[in-house]
Amino acid sequence: MTATAPNKTLLIFGPFRLPFLILTPVCVFLGISAALWTTREVNINHLILILISAVCAHVSVNAFNEYYDFKSGLDFKTKPTPFSGGSGTLPAHPEMARSALMTAIFSVVLTSTIGVYFVFNQGLALLPLGLIGLLIILTYSIWLVRNPILCLLAPGLGFGTLMVNGTAFILTGNYSWTAFFASLVPFFLVCNLLLLNQFPDVEADREVGRRNLPILLGKQTSSLIYGVFLLFTYLSILIGVLLNLLPKNSLLGLSTLLLAVPAFMGARTHADTTEKLIPSLGMNVLINILTPVLVAIGFLL
Repeated sequence: MTATAPNKTLLIFGPFRLPFLILTPVCVFLGISAALWTTREVNINHLILILISAVCAHVSVNAFNEYYDFKSGLDFKTKPTPFSGGSGTLPAHPEMARSALMTAIFSVVLTSTIGVYFVFNQGLALLPLGLIGLLIILTYSIWLVRNPILCLLAPGLGFGTLMVNGTAFILTGNYSWTAFFASLVPFFLVCNLLLLNQFPDVEADREVGRRNLPILLGKQTSSLIYGVFLLFTYLSILIGVLLNLLPKNSLLGLSTLLLAVPAFMGARTHADTTEKLIPSLGMNVLINILTPVLVAIGFLL
């Protein structure tokens, strides 16, 4: 018997990293909830366009990352985990590299087109967020990954600061401290998501010239930074409530401390052992999804 040839259409979706795209609607949902807490109504057409633009931005980052990691040889050096190391599509099917690049380019063009529409309709105040977002998309995999601080902060800026505040601005026409404090939750969490996911790939990343905090400072010190960012996440919620910028029901987000504490302890204890670190990587993903969702639900209750 001969092996069945893989479906090319299905392979095209590999660089999308579909399981990880759930983070985007979560962050958009948080921005929508912050807007509804202020206005109690939103433009449904704008909401749909926001979600399309945000998902395309995420797809573009993922596809660019898949393409450049394949071209640099990084994909052949990493040992993937369920939460890091890429989709594995291009090493297994090198002929799909061009498709991955075209996917990245098409997605960023669509995101930019929708962004231009919103700038013309909602005002130039949205333009700085759009330009910063575009810069992150285009430079993350080729330049930002070589700067430890920017590599740490860029993911949080994209999913937290830009996505949440941008969504709220489009739906309300204004920036607000409420949306800003809400955005701090995914800002710190998504910074942490990428930070912890870098632990298993330190040696491979170093070989291809990347410079991130686990490479620069070591995994043990980086695990402390991970803990500090977790602390800042929950402090953002508490301070926002104390300042009456977030509703008291948003304190629901604090319940993920039940995951955050063991995730941090696991990162500290097993920073150098990938197999034992995997439970912490999994809990880290859950924290990233559940905390913003619970804060968003708090806005709506």
